[in-house]
Amino acid sequence: MPQPQSWAILGGGILGMTVALRLAQQGQKVTLYESSRELGGLASAWQLGDITWDRHYHVTLLSDAHNRSLLRELGLEQELTWVETKTGFYTGGRMVSMSNSLEFLKFPPINLIDKFRLGLTILHASRIQDWHALEQIPVEEWLRKWSGNNTTEKIWLPLLRAKLGANYTKASAAFIWATIARMYTARRSGLKKEMFGYVPGGYARILSRMQGVLMRAGVTIRLNSRVTGVRKTDHGVTVRFADGSTISPDQAIFTGPATTAADLCTELSPEEQRLLRGIEYQGILCASLLLRRPLTPYYVTNITDPGLPFTAVIEMTALVDPKQFGGKHLVYLPKYVPINDPMFEQSDAEIQSTFFTALKTMHPTLTDDDLLTFKVSRVRQVFVIPTLNYSLNLPPVSTTIPGLHILNSAHIVNGTLNVNDTVQLAERSIPLLLSQAAKSRPAIYQPA
Repeated sequence: MPQPQSWAILGGGILGMTVALRLAQQGQKVTLYESSRELGGLASAWQLGDITWDRHYHVTLLSDAHNRSLLRELGLEQELTWVETKTGFYTGGRMVSMSNSLEFLKFPPINLIDKFRLGLTILHASRIQDWHALEQIPVEEWLRKWSGNNTTEKIWLPLLRAKLGANYTKASAAFIWATIARMYTARRSGLKKEMFGYVPGGYARILSRMQGVLMRAGVTIRLNSRVTGVRKTDHGVTVRFADGSTISPDQAIFTGPATTAADLCTELSPEEQRLLRGIEYQGILCASLLLRRPLTPYYVTNITDPGLPFTAVIEMTALVDPKQFGGKHLVYLPKYVPINDPMFEQSDAEIQSTFFTALKTMHPTLTDDDLLTFKVSRVRQVFVIPTLNYSLNLPPVSTTIPGLHILNSAHIVNGTLNVNDTVQLAERSIPLLLSQAAKSRPAIYQPA
């Protein structure tokens, strides 16, 4: 085992927490620093009226082996509640279910030949093992080849725009492959059913349990610790915080966005700066609504009609028992946007007016009295745009600053940014981090 060293993990999201736990279990001396007043990052919970639940929507799939293993370690996997969910589409001004094979055959926007090609696209993608060649192909080009123009225009492009906006033109076919592969594997694991799981209490309970496990493993946790700079010193690296304090650990791992790393670590080489700043992010505005009544039986309603201000409807209480919310119904309205979108500057009240008016258009019987709570989460850098040849331009994990490592969601190559992929990234990175710490020299991350 490598000689124990002092490690500073900068960022207390799922990635930072998992890295901290695994290093501590390897006998390392670990301190976890988080800028906010609580751990969790994108997985954190918040208050909605008198309810505490996830700030963003999360589910566990049957195929999420890494997340389920972590939950088992936390003593929570046996509490996962599994539910067969349904999927809807809002198309042509009306709701259409597409939750089984018969409904797929009846799906109105595309004809039988188009449906055959759509099914063939999904089957073909699910059987691809080596995604590297897909990184060289624009996603729209690949979809038109396999699904045809009609299906691409009516199904794929609205879904791509919903997730990536105008940035979908920069994405490679590996993005849609990763999305299809995860969902196809989940359905195969669920005997062709769309089975999603959740832990009662949501991520507030998971994060609380994980914080306790971290502390018992010997990890020191420092909240309200915002990093303002990382500098090279004669003995390695020094980290400065907003309160003026500094630390000089043997090793530091920054887990925030790549562009933030470039801003804080000004002594990185020009090539490292170029690679970090070359990572492009997509932002999100995600509204959480508590309603008096349910909207649909669908966990997710995909929207193919243009003009609506949000990009999907996630009805969490189609999955989670409404008893978890005191009989109320939780709905998320996400809108994926560029990081400089003007909507980031709008108030909750302004967004509520736009979003709820549109939701009432989709559901004409919905009234203002049905809305109990409306709250908006804003994250400018939520996930990386999977550009062409993405893995070939990935920044290094270990850097030219001795003792500094930059590990973040940008290193989830052709994934879909979910908790399972984040946990997997953390655990796969531990041997590399320990090896590089022992050698004290930089290394390039090699995606699996």
